[in-house]
Amino acid sequence: MGQYQPAQLRRYNPDAIARYYRYRPWLAWGRLLKIIWSFAGFIFSLKWDEWQDQVEQNRGKRAIQLRELLTRLGPTFIKVGQALSTRPDLVRKDFLDELVKLQDQLPPFDNAIAYQIIENELDCPINEVYSELSPSPVAAASLGQVYRGRLLSGEEVAVKVQRPYLRPVITLDLYLLRWAASWLAPWLPLNLGHDLTLIVDEFGIKLFEEIDYINEGRNAEKFANNFRNDPRVKVPAIYWRYTNTRVLTLEWIHGFKLTDTTRIKEAGLDPEGIIQIGVTSGLQQLLEHGFFHADPHPGNLFAMPDGRMAYIDFGMMDQLEENTKETLVDALVHLVNKDYADLAIDFVNLGFLTPDTNICPIIPALESVLGNAIGKNVGEFNFRTTTNEFSELMYEYPFRVPAKFALIIRSLVTQEGIALSLNPNFKIVEVGYPYIARRLLTGESPELRRRLLNVLFKNGKFQWQRLENLIAIARTDGSFDVLPTAQMGLQFLLSDEGKFLRRQLVLALTEDDRLHTEEVQRLWDLVKDDIKPTRLFNVAIGMLTELSREGVSAILPNSSFFVPFTKK
Repeated sequence: MGQYQPAQLRRYNPDAIARYYRYRPWLAWGRLLKIIWSFAGFIFSLKWDEWQDQVEQNRGKRAIQLRELLTRLGPTFIKVGQALSTRPDLVRKDFLDELVKLQDQLPPFDNAIAYQIIENELDCPINEVYSELSPSPVAAASLGQVYRGRLLSGEEVAVKVQRPYLRPVITLDLYLLRWAASWLAPWLPLNLGHDLTLIVDEFGIKLFEEIDYINEGRNAEKFANNFRNDPRVKVPAIYWRYTNTRVLTLEWIHGFKLTDTTRIKEAGLDPEGIIQIGVTSGLQQLLEHGFFHADPHPGNLFAMPDGRMAYIDFGMMDQLEENTKETLVDALVHLVNKDYADLAIDFVNLGFLTPDTNICPIIPALESVLGNAIGKNVGEFNFRTTTNEFSELMYEYPFRVPAKFALIIRSLVTQEGIALSLNPNFKIVEVGYPYIARRLLTGESPELRRRLLNVLFKNGKFQWQRLENLIAIARTDGSFDVLPTAQMGLQFLLSDEGKFLRRQLVLALTEDDRLHTEEVQRLWDLVKDDIKPTRLFNVAIGMLTELSREGVSAILPNSSFFVPFTKK
């Protein structure tokens, strides 16, 4: 870091941080002694339970002790605990259950200091920016606190102010955590698959991103752009003129926290509709945009009086690569179709298993954990339950949780908890899978069309039942219209890209030396109510005017296909 102080470091750089503190060890000693003393007391308690043969009866007590210890150690360790709450490969189940409750609320810091930070960051007096500013914060968390205000131009805003001396504190803690990780890794029986210091580095990168409010503002605008065509999702506008690294001014959101079911119902809002928006927008983030909100806790999600759902706090975000999004779709489809062998391969592709892993013994283990997933309501089967069950598998099989997926798991578990609070009988698959089915059937990209073919064909045979299931499930999604999907499918058949499918459909229709008229009839019965004769006629006329003679001849079978079939 050379001449730079920790407070000046804008991006996480473990080498620069280590260089700074290596030549100033006295700066770290006090903090190190406090951390060691805190954890020594906790470890002694665990050992005392062993000596007194009280491990089982004190499990809950020790989990609470760990949560309170992390809270006392401050912002870095609160964030560490929250991150560990989704790492069943690192933390035992009873501690996981308690870490989930870890809150980042801390007492607010002095208003005079907060106002001084605002003036320093914006380089002007407060009364030249805000006509009103609440005398005390409306919310205080581990990294900052929020005031309600109004700009001189009249807009109502939220003003987010970072805690003083936060960057030096976090920098020192990360240095000590990394040092401890390098020493402890060889002694810990953890199935990491990589160096423990890499986990600390990933955590450090995310934490530095979260305390940079300019980065948060950019994230908010990127997120808003992804949902620009979705009128159900609201993202607050950023006022860049009054924003800097440690102060963020954004549009004030009028609404109710998603856990406040009483006020939501009093406002005449439908909790089921809010759940639908939350789950669908969460799936869109993961499977369409790849840019997802990694911290959607109840304080960051609001139901608005007009029925929209608002997201706030974009400090913790992450980006999925295209091939990861596609593999996630594969994994969800394989889960629903109970293809556990293919699901095990998906786990390899996603990084949960190494490529040299023998997946044969893992397949029945996956089936035992996930076999009853579909159809159970979320009170019986949920992501938290699955995470807990996987924590047992992770000590029997070489599973690991890639850092990126720790954030995804945290996001899904949190959203699921919110859905449960609104409706205890909520079924995740009733909302999630119709969305996936609709995405596959509408096939907006070649990758999705390829995945649809992978679903519909297994071992070279056309799966009629799967197509029926997909259409039946997709029709439960109110935004799914079977006619445009059928039109798109026919256009695909007539294209060069559809040559393989044309051949496969002919084979499917004539498989086992018979015409599969019963299957076709069942499909027609499924969709006929949605296809009105006038709509069908208009679509047919439109397509006929677009089709060329070559397009028609491409789909018509040649004379060699006109052979008699025996109907069985």
